[in-house]
Amino acid sequence: MISKGSQRKKLFSLLGDLPEKTDTVSVKKIRDLDKGTFLLEVLLLDLNGIDLVPAYFARPKKSNEKMPVVLFNHSHGGNYQLGKTELIQSSDYLQEPSFAEELTGMGYGVLCIDMWGFGERRGKAESEIFKEMLWKGQVMWGMMIYDNMRAVDYLMTRDDVDSSRIATLGMSMGGLMAWWLSALDVRIKVCVDIAAQVDAETLVKNRGLDHHGFYSYVPSLLKYFRTSEIQELIAPRPHLSVVGNDDRLTPFAGLTIIDEALSQKYKQEGKSENWKMVRYQCGHIETAGMRAEICSFLQKMFRVM
Repeated sequence: MISKGSQRKKLFSLLGDLPEKTDTVSVKKIRDLDKGTFLLEVLLLDLNGIDLVPAYFARPKKSNEKMPVVLFNHSHGGNYQLGKTELIQSSDYLQEPSFAEELTGMGYGVLCIDMWGFGERRGKAESEIFKEMLWKGQVMWGMMIYDNMRAVDYLMTRDDVDSSRIATLGMSMGGLMAWWLSALDVRIKVCVDIAAQVDAETLVKNRGLDHHGFYSYVPSLLKYFRTSEIQELIAPRPHLSVVGNDDRLTPFAGLTIIDEALSQKYKQEGKSENWKMVRYQCGHIETAGMRAEICSFLQKMFRVM
């Protein structure tokens, strides 16, 4: 049997030429903002040695102990102007209040960066970034994942962060990032994805490739991994997936394939309770039920760790 470490190494190798990792992540604080119910740090992080990455770090107003932290991954939705702002201002398919307000109210710190082509990093079209990187031997998704892994490096340096309690979550593209990042980085202790369970082979069979942007296509991926096999690398760490049965971006048949495979994997590792897929009769949105499930799962899993 191939070890998880070897599988992670192989998966990581498919992500193209990545920047050379430095020992530290330099940070510049632009300003502190009082957002009423929480405090917001506006940051610039040197994650990749290519450009400075704008980021938000939201934290509770009152916190005397080290905080658990959620790395929030913003969605796509064609909202290139939004990026990290989705953390503090929900997009139209996310519930209110914003995740910044929701999570800081639960005692969490929350970090979100602008991914390539979004927010303050927009200017070039996604397709242009993808093509340029491909010519250079880079993979856009690999570069996005690399930035988020380095964002975890940054979290590990903060004195107010409990490095043993780091979670990640996101919607759509952000959910895809959540489970990829969790598969590759064992420092992530809890994974939550919203409307992001795309079984690649089912998507091909259903001719649904053009429902998704260029960003997530990794050369040769299907030669080595099924979607469920990537997520099996998260086991036995807690993983919640909330999905819509009527979401055309996540084909219905693929949901069953992933759920059955991960249920079996978690059972084999003696942690069946740590995998949970909850389905709703909805499309590509976060429902009130999903939000309640997410908050409950985070609180429960960090209590028992």
